[in-house]
Amino acid sequence: MEGRQRISSGSPYELTVGYSRAIRVADRVVVAGTAPQWPDSTVDPDPAAQARRCFEIIGIALEDAGASFADVVRSRVYLVDAADFAPVSLVHGEIFSDVRPANTTVVVAALLDPQWKVEIEVEAIISPDSAAR
Repeated sequence: MEGRQRISSGSPYELTVGYSRAIRVADRVVVAGTAPQWPDSTVDPDPAAQARRCFEIIGIALEDAGASFADVVRSRVYLVDAADFAPVSLVHGEIFSDVRPANTTVVVAALLDPQWKVEIEVEAIISPDSAAR
């Protein structure tokens, strides 16, 4: 695949801010920081539910790029409260228990919406097995 494939989630912020949910170049897919927001702008207050929502959005972006969670080689998790590490990490482990990508989890002062307790981004390299799907 030549060039850059842009993956959109349909968020109005993509055009306003000037970003894509994900970008695929050759066999590499980079998924932007993903917030736990539903299309109606609601956010579940539970940190584990928020992580699941982030991964739901990420999974769709990976699929649209021809990848899957099995191709993820790097994840970054941003938390606003270290106390949320355990529930968010359990969800991360559910998704990546067999994949075990390199991971960084950091606690930050804030995310863009005060309702968000977590934001997640991933990078994937599509394996030849995945490309054959």
